[in-house]
Amino acid sequence: MAGSSSSLVIRPLQERDIPAADRIFREAFGTFIGLPDPMQFTGDAAVVRSRFQAFPEAAFGAFLEERLVGSVFATRWGSFAFLGPLSVDPALWDQGVAQRLMEPVMACFKAWGVAQAGLYTFPTSAKHLGLYHKFGFRPHFLTAVMGRELGGESASSAGFRSWGGVVEGERESLLAGCRQIAREVYPGLDLTEEILHLHRQGYGELVWTGEPREPEAFALCHRGPGSEAGSGVCYVKFAAVRPGSGASEAFKSLLGSAEAYARSQGAGILLAGVNTGRVRAYETMLRGGYRIQMTGISLFGFEGVGFNQPESWVLDDWR
Repeated sequence: MAGSSSSLVIRPLQERDIPAADRIFREAFGTFIGLPDPMQFTGDAAVVRSRFQAFPEAAFGAFLEERLVGSVFATRWGSFAFLGPLSVDPALWDQGVAQRLMEPVMACFKAWGVAQAGLYTFPTSAKHLGLYHKFGFRPHFLTAVMGRELGGESASSAGFRSWGGVVEGERESLLAGCRQIAREVYPGLDLTEEILHLHRQGYGELVWTGEPREPEAFALCHRGPGSEAGSGVCYVKFAAVRPGSGASEAFKSLLGSAEAYARSQGAGILLAGVNTGRVRAYETMLRGGYRIQMTGISLFGFEGVGFNQPESWVLDDWR
């Protein structure tokens, strides 16, 4: 099929395209990392469907004679956006499909007017780094996806506060508080749409500490099959602590709340990504019994390193 990329059509994905996009995503990444059965990549997690449902206007597909052969997704958190996953049918690797898929994403970032854009990729892959270099992205710090086994601890050993436990009239105040924390972490950062998506789809919970009108910290936790976590797993897609003198203790408290939520859902492990540029958060997790499950590298498209700062008590990984 050499040279066939010249007849590619790039267009927005539709709901009907998602099963094929999910298959290609699993086959591509599973093949790249060498799984015996590539289709087992991410198990029963639903990364592709979740990303599409959250931001359908930022999901694009590559079509060859009406057949989907690749896809890419972008996510916006206010002034910050990231892309991923980007996947291409292995039969069409090295034929320019990924470059074509990058074009609408870059246009999307421009239309959004974000201050910073990033992505997560394989740190040892010259092919992946070379692709993203062409679009102005440059590597910075490693990101560690950390995990802590939760077995053997009582589900009642710690409590947690969640969106589900907040009365209707206080939810807007809680959202406003989360927005304020995000803005203090990085100007314009806003997780509102991600929080609302989480609860529209029933994928998990917003866990928080403090008071509804003035939270100290919050975490967006996916759990179980059909979410971005998968069976037996609770995955912190994003978490942030209000900066300040009490941030270290608030971070530990938030981790404890996320772990309690995970146990309440029957999860055996809590996963959370932390960029190693956020050295205090990274070291705190290591001391708290978290161990590295996998590593990626963060690339940035504009000047600066966003909220990957030593004093940023933030969890995410942009996979």
